[in-house]
Amino acid sequence: MSVYYKNYLGLDQILNAQHPETFKEGMQPAHEEMLFIVIHQSYELWFKQVKFEVDSVLKIMNKEVVNDNSSELSTIVHRLKRVGTILKQLVAQIDILETMSPMDFLTFRDYIRPASGFQSWQFKEIEAALGLKYEHRYGQEFYTSALKKEELDVIKNAEASRSLLQDVNEWLERMPFINDENFWLHYQPVSGNYSSPKFWNDYEHVFLNSLPEYDSSMKTFFNQVFNNDPVNAERQLSATACRSALFIILYREYPLLELPFQLLDTLLEIDNQLGNWRYRHINMVKRMIGARSGTGGSSGMDYLKAAADKHNIFREIAQLNSFLIDKRKLPALPGELEEKLRYKT
Repeated sequence: MSVYYKNYLGLDQILNAQHPETFKEGMQPAHEEMLFIVIHQSYELWFKQVKFEVDSVLKIMNKEVVNDNSSELSTIVHRLKRVGTILKQLVAQIDILETMSPMDFLTFRDYIRPASGFQSWQFKEIEAALGLKYEHRYGQEFYTSALKKEELDVIKNAEASRSLLQDVNEWLERMPFINDENFWLHYQPVSGNYSSPKFWNDYEHVFLNSLPEYDSSMKTFFNQVFNNDPVNAERQLSATACRSALFIILYREYPLLELPFQLLDTLLEIDNQLGNWRYRHINMVKRMIGARSGTGGSSGMDYLKAAADKHNIFREIAQLNSFLIDKRKLPALPGELEEKLRYKT
């Protein structure tokens, strides 16, 4: 039996799923309400695709070992890059929504209360799947208050499940290069410190001695991130994982580290696009309703600003750029390790 385009896409359901409140009998239709509905429906469809991609990545990364010598890591990077591209498209869609003026919005705004994008359970589920924990959210007492029980259950289940950030942490902890002293038997430290771990002691020495006097506080930050001293329960990446991640960033030009670096860089791009979407949303809200409260009952622009500042899921990866040094001062890797990091011939 042949497949027909309309049936395959379910166009009867999709194209008849717009029901503007002001188009109901006895009301004066607000022309802009149709645009508002279509834009938000398209957002939810894209959120569904993002969740589909993230779930597929989690399924791969939840394995006991991710095979870096197979197509698995390449698949993970490819799908996460698609997520970043989709998020970029979501930012661009705000341009279309902004063709509606503030007074156009007011022609139907009061009729859709308390419906609000704040009730998008799919977006909250995506944030949780990526790694935004409940305790790290802004406005915890409010962010699920407007949801129905079945939607709240979906979010709670996502928060209780393993996140992408947790999987990335364990993947980084398993990387042997930085933590296995067998790779550094013939390494000659520039600092003269031969105690284990030789390379890490060396890099700490080089980094701290490269700091200008006004950056002296970075020593405390360095110890917190890479030596877990002092212990910070708020951090989601372990010291071991951070060492591996920094090593990947520093020596990313070696073939074996190209894909791992792309993975880390893609996570930062996802955070970047989420941030772009939040800040474009803030500017749009400021333009549309000024200091008014949101239709869902939030404080509007003030809430969005505070959430945007706090909801940086992969900020601990971004922080690693604080610890880079001049490329020309990078410690030379021992020959045995260089061989491991090159393509096999």
